[in-house]
Amino acid sequence: MPSAVGKIAALVGSGAATQALLAEVVADWRAAGSKIAGVIAEPHGLPDRVCGAGFLRDIVSNTPYPIYLDAPQSRAACHLDAAGVAGACAAILSQIPASDLVVFNKFGKLEATGEGLAPAFDAAVAARKPVLTTVSENHVDAWRAFAPGAITLAADKAALQKWWLGAKS
Repeated sequence: MPSAVGKIAALVGSGAATQALLAEVVADWRAAGSKIAGVIAEPHGLPDRVCGAGFLRDIVSNTPYPIYLDAPQSRAACHLDAAGVAGACAAILSQIPASDLVVFNKFGKLEATGEGLAPAFDAAVAARKPVLTTVSENHVDAWRAFAPGAITLAADKAALQKWWLGAKS
């Protein structure tokens, strides 16, 4: 079996543009016949929020999983609902074995502590599946500790396409 080195990649950065890029390449690769499991983030569109946590969209079933709290834990806290992320994680775990690629909206504060999508990341790595995600500057060190052999990609379609061609071979 090929080595996992180079099969795990992250785009450093976060936000709507990065998620739109992931959604675009996932749609292209699925149209070309690749089996892709995972989740992509979508914004909630609600005003006056500290963070943009909205929904995680299951790539296979198209099911949206709400991941925002109506009220944050504290006035300046993120509205991220850890239970919503865990629900999305549980839903995609069974999809990983049949996939060619697993895409995660991001490796963030929950995953850095072993929560959120961490069980699905672990399952994808254990199954030796290529993994594509994003990571914010705030969590790069935790990402490197979690996936020391991972590569960093530029947030552009050509770089992602080149990576995917190598990762699936």
